[in-house]
Amino acid sequence: MPPERKADTQAMPPFEEALGRLEAIVEDLEGGELTLEESIARYEEGMKLSRGLAKTLDEAEKRIEKLVEGRGAEPPATRPMDEGFEDEPGGSGELPF
Repeated sequence: MPPERKADTQAMPPFEEALGRLEAIVEDLEGGELTLEESIARYEEGMKLSRGLAKTLDEAEKRIEKLVEGRGAEPPATRPMDEGFEDEPGGSGELPF
């Protein structure tokens, strides 16, 4: 199996570890001290991590929606995290905790 395909089939590290690695990659790329080849390799790794993290978050959102649906006869009500805090009673646009 070619090295590119082998890397694609490797297991995704735990979410927090993958996120930390992605943050480190971004810092490396922003630092400007990598060679072109190192930058490309880091970028490729970062894109794989980013896709994996997005997939994990999508799966978590679906699980939460299923949990909300199972709470009762009322239809589930979900909204994006960045919406609606101003609408809450006494809302200041900040999280309530």
